[in-house]
Amino acid sequence: MPVTVPVPIEPLLVRNPATVSREIAGETIVVPICAGVGDMEAVYTFNDLGGQLWRLLEERRAPEELVSWVIQNFDVAPETAAADVQGFLADLEEIGLVQRAALFDSCKE
Repeated sequence: MPVTVPVPIEPLLVRNPATVSREIAGETIVVPICAGVGDMEAVYTFNDLGGQLWRLLEERRAPEELVSWVIQNFDVAPETAAADVQGFLADLEEIGLVQRAALFDSCKE
């Protein structure tokens, strides 16, 4: 009888809807919004690549999708792309700019 081994599934990530972002002079600026007011003590800026990844996260994305996108658009080794994207996403998740998509779904009900 075959044994089924569960395969971990990467969570889909999406931007926190309580943020606003703008592109200014080649940088993406992101500001968390609390109670309708921007938290000006927590303003984040992203370079060109970070800004592009931020735009992609407007829709739900798996980390592998973002890694593939980086590999297709930049001259970078797959291992480097994976490490850089995972680090970027971990930082965004830690500061609350992105979250697992399922968390936002439950808020909409």
